[in-house]
Amino acid sequence: MDFAALESIRALKYRYLRTLDLKQWDDFADTLCHDIVGSYGSPSGGLPAQFTSRDQIVDYMRGALGGNIITVHVANHPEITVDGDTASGSWCLEDTVIAADYGLLIRGAAYYHDTYRREDGVWRIATTGYQRIYESKMLTGELPGYALTANRWAPAEENR
Repeated sequence: MDFAALESIRALKYRYLRTLDLKQWDDFADTLCHDIVGSYGSPSGGLPAQFTSRDQIVDYMRGALGGNIITVHVANHPEITVDGDTASGSWCLEDTVIAADYGLLIRGAAYYHDTYRREDGVWRIATTGYQRIYESKMLTGELPGYALTANRWAPAEENR
């Protein structure tokens, strides 16, 4: 068992999610192979969408999650199989999206299915995608007592 590879792949997936949520687009791009194939699906986002390159995925995420959109992606229960310089993995995903400007809260869960490739000693995601277990959306104005009390992405005057 290649424990170093397993730990590197776990760290890679966590970095992918963290840089996505923090909108660190260059670091996010570095988690992906140049020729990555991605398939994301969200009924609320009008998807599924298919991508066949790093640039396509980064450009899509930058546009879809830009501005005053808050996301939190949490992945657990990794099942990873390493075979030399390639690997495959499955992850349970729970995500929250708050579109503050639209008063919308989206929650969901899915299972990611990824493949990974080690290039010049560095693991990157070669394919990624998920199928939803569920997704729900609510208008925040209809949630009794709902208040967004901190928002890293809001204009400065809204965070006082």
